[in-house]
Amino acid sequence: MREKKIKEILLKKNEEFKKAFELHKKYEKELEKLMKKSCLSNEQAIREKELKKKKLSLKDKMYQMISEYEKSF
Repeated sequence: MREKKIKEILLKKNEEFKKAFELHKKYEKELEKLMKKSCLSNEQAIREKELKKKKLSLKDKMYQMISEYEKSF
């Protein structure tokens, strides 16, 4: 099954996937705001790194769930 189709299915049927997806989007928006700034404070720079790590972790989690779903067929 194609990845996009699986994402759509999981967003509708899997609450854990949906929460991870929504949190990933939230972090992305916050990160975009930080990246628009020309100069970051130390706290903002640390937050930027944290957001990148959290986003990557969520992305890995979502891809793992997609992979598991795909293997079940």
